[in-house]
Amino acid sequence: MQRISNPLLYLLNLAIVIGIAGSLQPVLAQDTAAHGDSVDQDDSTSKPSRIVTPPQSGASEQTASQNDRSALVIGPGDEVEVTVYGAPDLSQHTRVNGNGSISIPLIGYVRLAGLSSSEAETAIETQLREGHVVNDPQVSVYVKEYTSGGISVAGEVSKPGVYSAVGPHRLLDILQAAGGLTEKAASRATIAHRGDENSIAVELSADPKLMANSNVELLPGDTVVVAKAGIVYVLGEVGKPGGYVLNSSGGVTVLRVVAAAGGPTHAASVGGTKMLRRTPNGLQELPVPLKELLHAKVADIPVQAEDIIYVPGSRLKGFMNAGALLTTMGTAAIYKVPF
Repeated sequence: MQRISNPLLYLLNLAIVIGIAGSLQPVLAQDTAAHGDSVDQDDSTSKPSRIVTPPQSGASEQTASQNDRSALVIGPGDEVEVTVYGAPDLSQHTRVNGNGSISIPLIGYVRLAGLSSSEAETAIETQLREGHVVNDPQVSVYVKEYTSGGISVAGEVSKPGVYSAVGPHRLLDILQAAGGLTEKAASRATIAHRGDENSIAVELSADPKLMANSNVELLPGDTVVVAKAGIVYVLGEVGKPGGYVLNSSGGVTVLRVVAAAGGPTHAASVGGTKMLRRTPNGLQELPVPLKELLHAKVADIPVQAEDIIYVPGSRLKGFMNAGALLTTMGTAAIYKVPF
């Protein structure tokens, strides 16, 4: 075999290397592309696009409205303490006049009605600065007594009136400050917010858990009205004659209220039991078959507010006239119908 010369062998090896390199180039390009796609995919995964949620204007406006309503503002009759630091002659203790303003020496009247304490401080500082009275005024306004932003309590409470709204207050706090409920109070109260035509009704339940849920927070300017309960009067020969307060849900019957009154006495003539009811045409006399009711021979009879049930005595002939019953009503003790 003829031996190949060294130059020819060198050229042959070079051609082989170049051929191998050319065949590997597309593979490397594909790997690089695949790797590049992987990197791009990883970057997109590690850096997700940020989701921007548009602000809910309705919710923010509602929150702002609640904050404005709950803020105590100055009004006519409020007692304020104004302190101007470094100028004791300008400091004073006064009441806001009927126009909603106070008078400060050297600058005259400043309107404070409708402003919070901090807003009142800014208003006074502005007038002191613009009037060239004080170059850099520092003012403090402290409201010692709010009379216009109080909470009004009316209806069946012992001491109706306007109570201070300074500090957090809930329904039970205000009712306690008003001396509690009267014996004729219904088991519900109505709360009206200032500037809001819609009022809310709150049940004053005897159940502590339900009452805790109904112990709503009150705001300055709120009005609380405790309604008068319906009362049924049971008079005559019963264990405890008097007026019996109905619950707000109704459902009280003759048997139930007579039972609450201790039932008929031994001297009672149950067959002569009568009931007086107010109607648009005046007082109406209705027979009450109390004997049959006691023996469950007839259906029980629902009662209405201001009904008068009279159980006569066996020695008393006839029926007590309406005038005498109404007079007795005015002096009758008041009781709660047990639920």
